[in-house]
Amino acid sequence: MARHDLIDRIRQRLEELNRSERKVADVILADPAAATGMSIATLAQAASVSEPTVNRFCRSFDAKGYPDFKIKLAQSLARGTPYVSQAVEPDDNAADYTQKIFGATIAALDAARRQTDVTRIERVVDFLIQAKQVHFFGLGASGAVAQDAQHKFFRFNLPVTAYIDVLMQRMVASTCHTGDVVVVISWTGRTRELVDIARLARENGAVVLGITAPNSPLARECSETLEVATPEDTDYYMPMTSRMIQLALIDVLATGVTLRRGEDFLGHLKKIKDSLQDTRYPGSDD
Repeated sequence: MARHDLIDRIRQRLEELNRSERKVADVILADPAAATGMSIATLAQAASVSEPTVNRFCRSFDAKGYPDFKIKLAQSLARGTPYVSQAVEPDDNAADYTQKIFGATIAALDAARRQTDVTRIERVVDFLIQAKQVHFFGLGASGAVAQDAQHKFFRFNLPVTAYIDVLMQRMVASTCHTGDVVVVISWTGRTRELVDIARLARENGAVVLGITAPNSPLARECSETLEVATPEDTDYYMPMTSRMIQLALIDVLATGVTLRRGEDFLGHLKKIKDSLQDTRYPGSDD
């Protein structure tokens, strides 16, 4: 079924919906872009129905639940502009594409939050807290996420590097030892070089952690993974929601490591923050 069919299907089925479900449909059809950013409680309140009614409505349109429905709704807003975003049409104006991009991002983050396995988060934090040094690898849009990870993790009194060049990644992987942790970031998990590099690092004794797609070639080479499946097709569109999810997962891991270090570590973080005071103009009270 085409991605843009959902809104048409809701319109076509209005007459067969019961009174409560019709209220949900009316709210969604009045502003589909806004609906993609609503929580289930907000939508239920706007439609004057219960949350179970919203869930029942979503399942009647082949969604697994409300988060899945919001993803499908965000996709249905447009056929997609090749190499830009699947949420945007070529003739969208600034108001249209702004609402669509924010709506699709919010919906994707909410779905990713629900999919994320907190048990795996704990295991990945365990590996990071025990690491002698950490290397973050990524290419393209994921390379920017790797660099952000380095910016977050250098604060932990731990040697941390980020590499976005394949040759450097390969050389670093070949010199890994037991105690090293390599975090490979790849949305599709199908980039040949990164899969080979993950295997090389693991063969040399490193723990290899992946932030990647479920059941991907990269996932199969990792010691542990954080896997999130969302429908953004980065083979065809510019990476947008995928990059935001990766950044959020890095923030989750950095927070986990900070909390595991305990209160005694907060003085070190304060020292880093204090070092920036002289680089900024005073804030204004006006």
